[in-house]
Amino acid sequence: MAPPASNAGPSGDNGHSRAENADLPPPLPGRVVMRVHRIRGEVVVAACDSELVETELRVGKNPVKITSHFYGRISVSEEEFVAQVRHGTIVNLLGERTVGWAVKAGLLPPDGAGDLGGVPHAEIVDLPR
Repeated sequence: MAPPASNAGPSGDNGHSRAENADLPPPLPGRVVMRVHRIRGEVVVAACDSELVETELRVGKNPVKITSHFYGRISVSEEEFVAQVRHGTIVNLLGERTVGWAVKAGLLPPDGAGDLGGVPHAEIVDLPR
């Protein structure tokens, strides 16, 4: 179940606004970045390998832009990542490292990811019971 709505994550504010996001430096390579969106009662957790931010992936003939507006620019620890994903009602994961952390934590089965433009991608949805 999701925690009460707020913008603060366990160790900082990952629900930053577009203006705050523009002021952040680019993410460091080799990390996982995350952003938490709270939309109409849903807690959407978007996380990806940092080097994918602001790149384009090809899906068929269509480019898909991987934006910091959606995935964020704030690097997170593996522990923070796991805590946020556990609280998400909709989770979007992109990248080998990010999907690997979810598998390692038991949040996703080893064969639970597909791919987006050749990059591991998974979505987790907490359906109402």
